[in-house]
Amino acid sequence: MDIILARQIASFVGALLILVAYAGHQMKWMDPRKTAYKVLNAVGSAILAYIAFHPFQIGFVVLEVAWTLISVYALVRQREQE
Repeated sequence: MDIILARQIASFVGALLILVAYAGHQMKWMDPRKTAYKVLNAVGSAILAYIAFHPFQIGFVVLEVAWTLISVYALVRQREQE
């Protein structure tokens, strides 16, 4: 598998994870306060952030890194409250 195809597949998976969480919340299938929602967002955005670094795309990097950090912060905060 060439590197371009691998990056395209990774981007698709990252976007799909975020979209599953978003659609799940909008359709009332997922509770955004639950771990699964936060994990989908954190993993999906981390994948997309990694992809955005090669080649470097500042807007995409800022968006995805911030999304990842916010999602991870929400996960950590949730664990501390349990």
